[in-house]
Amino acid sequence: MEIFAKRIYDDPAKSDGFRILADRLWPRGMTKEKAEIDLWAKDIAPSTELRKSYHGKEIDFKEFSEKYLKELTENPQTEEFLNEIKKHKTVTLMTSVKEIEGSEVPVLKEFILLAETESQKKRFR
Repeated sequence: MEIFAKRIYDDPAKSDGFRILADRLWPRGMTKEKAEIDLWAKDIAPSTELRKSYHGKEIDFKEFSEKYLKELTENPQTEEFLNEIKKHKTVTLMTSVKEIEGSEVPVLKEFILLAETESQKKRFR
């Protein structure tokens, strides 16, 4: 699976494949038609508390990443999310944050890739 990251405000492209909005809140000024998303993964996005503590600079990116990975591991919606996206060869994770590198997207991408690797290992055992 190929996983890309981009801002929701960037123009949609056919090369995006399955488009996922990975934010808990709907982006300001963006209509659902213009967003052209296939899935709004608001239940997979960081919790409100975690998001606020990170954006409020109470925690750094490293701690945010660790806590978000823990949330993903404990989230009952995660398995359903992973089952849905593994049906697609190309996935684009989107966020409204200006600097994608410091958002939840790289953490979610890492989590998906690790889950995919674990799934493949189980198949070959």
